[in-house]
Amino acid sequence: MNPPLSGLLASALDARAELLPRLHDEDTNAYRLFHGSVEGAPGLTVDRYGDLLLVQSFHQALSPQDLDALEGFYAAALPGPVCIYNDRSQPNSRIRNPLDDAKKVAAHLPRETREMGVRYHIQARHEGQDPWLFLDLRAARRRVMAEAAGKSVLNLFAYTCGVGTAAGKAGARFVVNVDFAESSLRVGKDNARLNELPYRPRFIQSDAFAALRQFSGQGQAEVVRRKRMPPFPKLEAQQFDLVFLDPPRYAKSPFGVVDLINDYPALFKPALLSTLEGGALICTNNVAEVNRDAWADQLQRSAVKAGRPIRALEWITPEADFPSPDGNPPLKTVLLRV
Repeated sequence: MNPPLSGLLASALDARAELLPRLHDEDTNAYRLFHGSVEGAPGLTVDRYGDLLLVQSFHQALSPQDLDALEGFYAAALPGPVCIYNDRSQPNSRIRNPLDDAKKVAAHLPRETREMGVRYHIQARHEGQDPWLFLDLRAARRRVMAEAAGKSVLNLFAYTCGVGTAAGKAGARFVVNVDFAESSLRVGKDNARLNELPYRPRFIQSDAFAALRQFSGQGQAEVVRRKRMPPFPKLEAQQFDLVFLDPPRYAKSPFGVVDLINDYPALFKPALLSTLEGGALICTNNVAEVNRDAWADQLQRSAVKAGRPIRALEWITPEADFPSPDGNPPLKTVLLRV
């Protein structure tokens, strides 16, 4: 018999007894409270974002009884935050469950959360599907903040520009955020204003391939194989001290195919060429079945082939609210000195 959900939630909270006070001490109130894939309920996650508890289920919907038990547990163990449940067990992880009127208002209420003193907008439901701040990237944002002072930073597949905002808060000389979605960049602009950065980061709405080919000096043709490319912003060749590459698992556009399993080098090479000599490139791969060491070897071989060999490699692992018993978390993040 499977243990009751409340018991699993209690065990997960106990496992974070040392982590949460440390996060609070550094002005962080955004973290994962329950990571179901390794804590007993695959597909279920519970995330705290300030005064919001965001509950999401990806494999199957929570039963009303389990949802009641979950809400009751956190009401007693962590009183204050409002609990919003998003059932994302439908194809393409689309949110499927209706909310009553009070919860609907709460779900669409603009909120604020903090991470290492950086302020971010958050909303339980919005026009997209994913939360506006990915918590498993905290370790990477932490490292960016340690690296960014006085540096130029390029943030690719920026989404809501969490990495770029963290870099700006940490004293980066300037930051460029690139994403194809105007709605995501709009949140990123709001995050920049929320933190009163000393300068305005640059936000470029563009396909990443088109931007990278121009930054790297390779150039982006307006006509390819007799087909005119969609409009794209014209950019000067430019290299950056720190480049952050966080692509989705798979995406296809007229400019190219993002495929983290079969062709990571297609993105990696122009990103590497957009990195200054002596700079750093941070890459992520969120595909669980990709072997970490094989991926690292692929990056090193691609770098040699591009004439920009890697001088040093360092893994950045998710923090303790994303436990990984085998030491191989699905999200792989590596910092490369080039």
